[in-house]
Amino acid sequence: MVPMDSRRMCPHCRAFITSKDKICPYCNEPVGPRAVDRRNPADILGGFIPHAHFVTVLILVINLGMYLATSLYSLSAGRGGPMGIDTVTLIDFGAKFNPYLAEGQWWRLVTAGFLHGGLFHIFMNSWVLFDLGAQVEEVYGTSRMLVIYFLANVFGFYVSATFSAAPSVGASAALFGLIGAMIALGVRHRNPLGAAVRGMYTRWAIYGLLFSFLPGIDIYAHIGGLVAGFGVGYLAGQPRWEGSTTEKVWRGASWFCIFLTLVCFLKMYMWFTHSAQ
Repeated sequence: MVPMDSRRMCPHCRAFITSKDKICPYCNEPVGPRAVDRRNPADILGGFIPHAHFVTVLILVINLGMYLATSLYSLSAGRGGPMGIDTVTLIDFGAKFNPYLAEGQWWRLVTAGFLHGGLFHIFMNSWVLFDLGAQVEEVYGTSRMLVIYFLANVFGFYVSATFSAAPSVGASAALFGLIGAMIALGVRHRNPLGAAVRGMYTRWAIYGLLFSFLPGIDIYAHIGGLVAGFGVGYLAGQPRWEGSTTEKVWRGASWFCIFLTLVCFLKMYMWFTHSAQ
C-alpha cells in the first residue's frame, strides 16, 4: 500500500509543510485545518446519519426550546397545546404580525423564524433542517451558513409582510434560503457535478413551492427566503483559507447576525413581559 502524502502548502509563505504542523516552521505563522477537513468531518454510522454540525444543531435546539415554551404557555392559558399552538400565543412570542410590525416591532422578522404552530410543523421543519442545514454548513462553512440562514429568514418574512396580512411563523423561510444557496452553488460551478446539484435542489424548490399552495402555508415567506438564499449563496462562494480577509469579513458578518438575533429575542422578551402586566 502506498502511504498518503502528508504534505500541504502553508497559506502564508507557500512552503511545503506536513498536515500535522500547527505553526509553519519556515514563517512561524499559525496554520489552521485544511478547508476539506473543516467541511468534511467524520461520518456518523458510516454516513447513514447526516453530519450533525454545530450551528445546525444549535438552531434545532433553539427552535425546540421556543416550541416547548409556546406549548406550555398555550396549554396553561387554555387556548391550545403542543399539537396546535393558538395564534395569540404565537403573536405574544414574536410571530410576524403586520399591525405590530407597522408599530415598529421589526424584530418580529427574526423571531418569527424560530416559532412553530404545532407538532407536525416543527417536526417537518426540523427533519429538513437536520439534513439540509448540515449539507449547507459543509459546503459553505459555518459563517456563510449563518448569514444565509439569517438573511433568508428576515427577507422571507419581509416579503410575507408585504404581500400577506396573515400572521406567520416557521423556519421554512430560512430553509428555502438554504435550498436557494445550494442552487446558487450549482449555478456557479459549470460542470456535470454543478448541474447535478442545481437540478436536485431546483426540484426541491419546485416541490416545496407547490406544497406552499396548501391552505395555511405562507408561500410569500418561502419565495422571499429562496430568493435571498440564492443571492447570498451566489455572492458568498465557498470558503477560502481561514486567515484571508474574505473569511474575516464573513466571520464578522456571522457574528453581527448572531448579535442581531440576540437583540431581537431580548426585545421580544421585554415586549412580552410588558404586555403580560
